[in-house]
Amino acid sequence: MVFKGTNQEFGRPYNRRVLLEAVRLHGPIARTELARHVGLTLQTVSNIVAELEAQGFVVADSGSRAPRISINPEGGFAIGIHVTPLGLEAALVNLVGDIVARGAVDAVQIEPEVAFRRIGELVGELSAVRPAGRILGVGMAMPGPFDVETMSFVGPTTLEAWKGAAVQERLSQSVPYPVFIGGDTAAAAEAERLYGVGAGFRSFYYLYFGVGLGGCLVSDGGVVRGARGNAGEIGHIPVVPYGDACPCGNRGCLERHLSLDAFERRPPGQSLDAWVAETIPLLRSTVAIIENLFDPETIIIGGSTNEDLLAALVGAATDLPNSVAAWSNRTTPRLLRSEGRNVVLRGAAASAISSVLSPRFGQMFRQEVNRLERDPMMQQPLSRVS
Repeated sequence: MVFKGTNQEFGRPYNRRVLLEAVRLHGPIARTELARHVGLTLQTVSNIVAELEAQGFVVADSGSRAPRISINPEGGFAIGIHVTPLGLEAALVNLVGDIVARGAVDAVQIEPEVAFRRIGELVGELSAVRPAGRILGVGMAMPGPFDVETMSFVGPTTLEAWKGAAVQERLSQSVPYPVFIGGDTAAAAEAERLYGVGAGFRSFYYLYFGVGLGGCLVSDGGVVRGARGNAGEIGHIPVVPYGDACPCGNRGCLERHLSLDAFERRPPGQSLDAWVAETIPLLRSTVAIIENLFDPETIIIGGSTNEDLLAALVGAATDLPNSVAAWSNRTTPRLLRSEGRNVVLRGAAASAISSVLSPRFGQMFRQEVNRLERDPMMQQPLSRVS
């Protein structure tokens, strides 16, 4: 989506974000080009760029008469958190998606009381890695689905002890920064769109292979989340007649047979290769289902799982069924393996960064100058990091 600035002075908080978004999408970029992209006068752009440069959000090269503006990776940070049935992870992430530091807590089905205490500790430790840095927010990703009585917090692929927990409120109480909460599959897809193989596609489907199985469609550069944030719960599609009972109440749900949880429940002594050979027909069918439903350019499979297992699955996914993806002039593989690591952590942090720096967020501060003091962009001026 293209955002345009406003040449009225009270719109400065909004304009900062419009310019940052344009630099992120088109940088390195000269001021004159920026002015054309955002519809502001060159003088207004120059003034705001100087302000952003002084605050450390952007940097200008010095190698030409018309310096080009780029995002400063160290201009701001966010902390991404991933809570899973196996524990929690956290990472300090900079403005271009690099992980600066990370920490983890191994705890099967961690309870909220313990989790939020440890999250507070981890956020404190990670923030201290860049003591002069500007922490824009904390993004937390967790497994869905959300707000579905018979499916949310039910079963080993969810956070069973978290039913009824006031997650937003508890996270806000645990950390001193703006907080943003979402699903882990959407976070992974967002990171893939920004930093991974998905950056080369306008439309792709991210198949998230983790403790459970989920997915998320990315269309025209946007992550499709659905009416209640539950789009992509592909793991609860019943595909195996008379298959394993699922905690959701159905039988033969996909993730009961194709997921890390399913792999861990394999018969004693069954090797990885034997399990893959037994399971691969389900992955082939899943690919065709996704293609016929969404017509993506490609499907990218990744997630937080055993790398050898994921490699074996992708390597065995040959002879895919016919679908609408069988274009006569196709050059892109129908199924790609994600090259990204820590995608959920990076995506959770990206949600916090993009939310605080979003032009829509800046609209909150457009009308009243005295609200500037509440703008996270104007707080914690960045000291130069050596």
